Amino acid sequence: MEHFTIATVAEKSPDFRRVLWTGEHSQLVIMTIPPGGEIGEEVHPDTDQILTFVSGVGEACVSGQTRKVAQGDLVVVPAGRKHNFVNTGPNPLVLYTVYGPPEHAEGAVHKTKEEADALEEAGKDEPPTS
Repeated sequence: MEHFTIATVAEKSPDFRRVLWTGEHSQLVIMTIPPGGEIGEEVHPDTDQILTFVSGVGEACVSGQTRKVAQGDLVVVPAGRKHNFVNTGPNPLVLYTVYGPPEHAEGAVHKTKEEADALEEAGKDEPPTS
């Protein structure tokens, strides 16, 4: 059994993205977006994503609709929907997200968005294959 005090684990992580757990059908990831930073507009064609915000403030843009997000908010991004999350506050925007099926390489750690983007472009951030 895996057990996480998820808000505490997420807030202690300085990394842009860290995969905490990967199963056959889903994946748990924590993210820290620095002030002025963003996840970057993207689409996951075959992956649903649920994001829960632990601390900070930002904006969620999903399918052209923009809403403010803060601690305790949860946003659902169905597969195939264009989305981005932007930190609009002075402190890090911290969240955890569940992907179904997995989106990133098992155990992946991306210290910065630039590192994450480079690994994705190089094909080195692929989810595990069954």
